[in-house]
Amino acid sequence: MQFPLVSRSGRIRKLVAEHRDSDISRVELLNLPGGAETFELAAKFCYGINFEITSSNVAQLCCVSDYLEMTEEFSKDSLGSRAEEYLESIVCKNLEMCVEVLQQCENLLPLADELKIVSRCIDAIASKACVEQIASSFSRLEYSSSGRLHMNRQAKCDGDWWIEDLSVIRIDLYQRVMTAMKCRGVRPESIGASLVNYAQKELTKKSSLWNPSGHTKIDLLSTDHERLVVETIVSLLPVEKLAVPITFLFGLLRSAVMLDCSIACRLDLERRIGSQLDIATLDDLLIPSFRHAGDTLFDVDTVQRILVNFSQQDDSEDDMDDASVFESDSPHSPSQGALFKVSKLVDNYLAEIAPDANLKLAKFMAIAETLPTHARTIHDGLYRAIDIYLKAHQGLPDADKKKLCKLIDFQKLSQEAGAHAAQNERLPLQSIVQVLYFEQLRLRNALCCSYADDDRKPVNHQSWRISSSALSAAMSPKDNYASLRRENRELKLELARMRMRLNDLEKEHVCMKRDMAKSSSHKFMSSFTKKIGGLSLFGHSSSRGSSSPSRQSYRTDSKVIERTCASTD
Repeated sequence: MQFPLVSRSGRIRKLVAEHRDSDISRVELLNLPGGAETFELAAKFCYGINFEITSSNVAQLCCVSDYLEMTEEFSKDSLGSRAEEYLESIVCKNLEMCVEVLQQCENLLPLADELKIVSRCIDAIASKACVEQIASSFSRLEYSSSGRLHMNRQAKCDGDWWIEDLSVIRIDLYQRVMTAMKCRGVRPESIGASLVNYAQKELTKKSSLWNPSGHTKIDLLSTDHERLVVETIVSLLPVEKLAVPITFLFGLLRSAVMLDCSIACRLDLERRIGSQLDIATLDDLLIPSFRHAGDTLFDVDTVQRILVNFSQQDDSEDDMDDASVFESDSPHSPSQGALFKVSKLVDNYLAEIAPDANLKLAKFMAIAETLPTHARTIHDGLYRAIDIYLKAHQGLPDADKKKLCKLIDFQKLSQEAGAHAAQNERLPLQSIVQVLYFEQLRLRNALCCSYADDDRKPVNHQSWRISSSALSAAMSPKDNYASLRRENRELKLELARMRMRLNDLEKEHVCMKRDMAKSSSHKFMSSFTKKIGGLSLFGHSSSRGSSSPSRQSYRTDSKVIERTCASTD
């Protein structure tokens, strides 16, 4: 029974030769690749019993033939040559078979690597995927109506069917396959789609890593495996923007924080997210904090680092192009548009985290100050977030309240926000005075503009009513009501000023009667002309440059407000 094995296996021949003098009935084969099942197939081959070589056993047969030294030296038609021939001619020409062989090699390392089984299958997979992608791209080429050749991007891409097949490979072999595909020139979008699919399959059980009652780890082996998966996928991410969805990047970041991945892994994700933060949503930024119970509900430090990356990336892009430096304040600049979007996102995020009792003032202000001053054109969102913070932290000292409110540019508040701030008891007195001051400036400018329009052309009250009613019809009921209240408030203020002017005219009239009785007609007419020239019912300047009573009253009111601001400072 030993003769067929001895004749075809060099290893067994050596073992028998070493014990030639003794009568041996048992030979021990340590660390046999593939185990007893594979040895049974090798024995069948030695005894001439037919069996089928398939993709599920070819890797084991290659390894066991090498282990048993079943080479051409001992047999002309050896098991090793048969397995190698099947691997080269059948397996390496079929992507699904290569994937199956790689799965079998997971338990045959490092011998399968030494025999180059793994590398040959990986190269075959990368080549096949690249060829399929090229063929798919050619199938989407079509001629336009003008006769030009272009690619139809709406057509479904069938060249990425291999993505699902690769999701069953172990993470270390999957990493090698993705690296080979990058070297072969597979599209970054296809690489990204494969990474998303693989991560979703491997990280679906991440919720089982934590005990819901106390956030304690309960499965260390599973945690180590998923940490390795996250770190490997992050290292494989394409450098191109939008190769993977930003929601997927945030999901990886949450997993990296939860699994306590390496600092380099988390910083890489934060940098990638920062480079495309303008397309993120509020839900993306709400990263839970997995620290001790006394910490904030959301991971504020991570979000702050993302914002710093966004600001630095925006600055670096501006520095690269001299023209963009001069156009950085232009609303049409792409970087400025990204700043506007991110500023709204940050204000909404601040409003979301403001009620957290554990949120320190320094962290809140650090996030608010991360963006440059020109990022916010309107400060309504920032004012709302600060108001929520003041409401949730009522024990805040007055000095801290003043420091916090200095972040708001009250001149950039809308009329509605300004009206709310003027009556907000949570704001410091200095801030309320500033709001009133800027509201008066805004009203003064509006009235001056309306008077200038009155000089140029007569007011068509009928057309004004028509346009006003048309505008009211286009507005929502809530906005319409607010607009009517605002107009009513302005009309009342203008009526009060007209009464004051009327009183001034009455006083002047009394003075003119006295002058008429005392002076001659010539002196009276001269005095009358001077006084009429110095008075103007609608606040127009005379030819000699004298100021109208209305503008003098504006200056007096503004000086009073300025003195009040100075005294509060």
